[in-house]
Amino acid sequence: MKPTPSRFALGALLAAAVLATGACTDREAQRQAQAAAEAQAREEAASRLQGEYEAAVAANNWELARVHGAALLAQYPGSEAAAAVEPGLAEVTARAEAAREQRRLATLWNYARVAAGKGEQRTAAIFSKDAVDTGGSSAATVQLVIRDHPEWKRSAYLVLEGGDFDCYGGCKVKVKFNDAAARPMSAWRPKTDEAIAMFIEDYRGLWKRMRQAQRLEIEFPVKAGGTRTAVFEVGGLDGSQMPGWD
Repeated sequence: MKPTPSRFALGALLAAAVLATGACTDREAQRQAQAAAEAQAREEAASRLQGEYEAAVAANNWELARVHGAALLAQYPGSEAAAAVEPGLAEVTARAEAAREQRRLATLWNYARVAAGKGEQRTAAIFSKDAVDTGGSSAATVQLVIRDHPEWKRSAYLVLEGGDFDCYGGCKVKVKFNDAAARPMSAWRPKTDEAIAMFIEDYRGLWKRMRQAQRLEIEFPVKAGGTRTAVFEVGGLDGSQMPGWD
């Protein structure tokens, strides 16, 4: 015959079973509590990042908003904050790219203020997007200068590093703004060796149209023969640097 467990042994086994069940229940409860705490912490962190995103949007700081928005979607996908931000992030990204491009365009311009005569000369200058073969020893960028001088007054002119303009006594240049048709403008090359410069007579019209353009192309005759075209990315011009021109 098999020995029959004593009441004491049966009680011990029952107690052990109860303790084991209780331990499993406690671990599951702890796991659930921990998971809930982590989920809450995640939502709170996502909410804080959403707040930073919205503050950047309110301040029109599109580049910072894009960074916060992209981080929110990458770090907390599926969160309520990510769901709230995602629909507008594409527009914010586009605005951020536009802001970055505008900043790049602005850095293309150089401004200078120097004492001249009884006043001050102001200039705004930009180099062509690409080098141009104008008949010098090598291709080089062409410079466009807008100048306001106390004695020589206002002017707009191109400057070459090498070669020369074929515009002594006057000529016509073709000027194109953005994708509009090119228009002729009168120009002239002064008889001076101080700089290889060619002045565009209608500096007012050039400035006015340039202020509304992103791209300016000027085709001009050169002594080497034929014409050359210089392309300028003018969209970043700061009109406040040249008071009275706008």
